[in-house]
Amino acid sequence: MSELRFVRMGFGADAVDYQEAWDEQRQVHAARFADEVPDTVILLEHPPVYTAGRRTEDSERPLDGTPVIDVDRGGKITWHGPGQLVGYPIQKLPRPVDVVAHVRRLEEAIIRTCAEFGLETTRVEGRSGVWVLGDPVEQRPALGGLSLDFDPRLNDEEFDPRLNGPEYAPSNAGQRREDRKIAAIGIRVAKGVTMHGFSFNVNPDNRWFDRIIPCGIRDAGVASLANELGRDITIEEVLPVAERHLRDVLENADPKPRVIEKASA
Repeated sequence: MSELRFVRMGFGADAVDYQEAWDEQRQVHAARFADEVPDTVILLEHPPVYTAGRRTEDSERPLDGTPVIDVDRGGKITWHGPGQLVGYPIQKLPRPVDVVAHVRRLEEAIIRTCAEFGLETTRVEGRSGVWVLGDPVEQRPALGGLSLDFDPRLNDEEFDPRLNGPEYAPSNAGQRREDRKIAAIGIRVAKGVTMHGFSFNVNPDNRWFDRIIPCGIRDAGVASLANELGRDITIEEVLPVAERHLRDVLENADPKPRVIEKASA
């Protein structure tokens, strides 16, 4: 790929309103399609906001009527806000576009960033994003004398953590030790150019996720780099590291579609 341009749009007190960032994405997307600008990665923080991708169901939205912005990316509902590094890579990909390969490259950059800070993360089959793996069910500690054999999340597909106390809330993932997502990815490709991207939890207040079913996943939690490492860590510390790994992965990638081998008869 060609050399990447990074745009640091706003952080902290200068966090960027979601609608403003979305408008900027569309402008850069049009310019990239017209070859007026190089491949560009916009990096920023947002003020607190819930956004819902095209596959979001009503049952996954906040129960209390909290506003949600519906967007044109893939995936489901998520939250953006302070302490979360958001990246919007706007890249022209060769046709036919391999969307999965683009997602895997973003995951790889975040996995490498976490590793540099001493946190092992991975992918989970069938689920996009970057994950911290939990303990096997049989090794999870019981809370308040409750045997996890009766944990409703294990057997009840209709179990809704939004209706229950904090012992089931996604933000309690660090205590429950289930698989927990540290970075979510949702993208759109239009005219061969990517939009949207990733949200990487550095040090957010994960209680924001308790109002929703994050990414539509009911049986996993939400992680942050600070909580997993057990120490304070800031966007300012993570930003140059993430930028370096994004540049390394995206600039050195072969964007041609993967060869899918057909099974022999």
